[in-house]
Amino acid sequence: MPRGVHVDVPVQVAFDYFVDPHQRPRWQSSLARVEDVDGEPRVGQTWVDVTKPGLKPRMRTTELDRPHRWTEVGTWHGVSATLTLVFAPAGPQACLVEATMRLRGRGLLALPVAALNRLAPLAVRADLTKAAKILAGHPSAG
Repeated sequence: MPRGVHVDVPVQVAFDYFVDPHQRPRWQSSLARVEDVDGEPRVGQTWVDVTKPGLKPRMRTTELDRPHRWTEVGTWHGVSATLTLVFAPAGPQACLVEATMRLRGRGLLALPVAALNRLAPLAVRADLTKAAKILAGHPSAG
């Protein structure tokens, strides 16, 4: 994935928005909703993503260093996904958000999941770009 998505808000604002599970369905294209959100964003926070196809991976925040770095891990039937977001100031009212996504599959899922690793960065970048437009109040953000 190309290096970072430019977001026209201060780094703290972007960080708080991106790491809040309640905000995710607004910008993450695969999500219908989130359920069972356990409190405020912190290391150890858990929730369930309900995807549009109906899959329900269990999610957990494994790293939270506000406003610099955040990592989540999701698991569902032998598949795990790790997403790390790194935030860097790009001036007083803007920042860059860089994502790293890694999918892993066990058993029969290993090969198809490995193939999905090639497509995942494109989907993540599109989602981050949508979130950046929402945060900037862009009319086409949907």
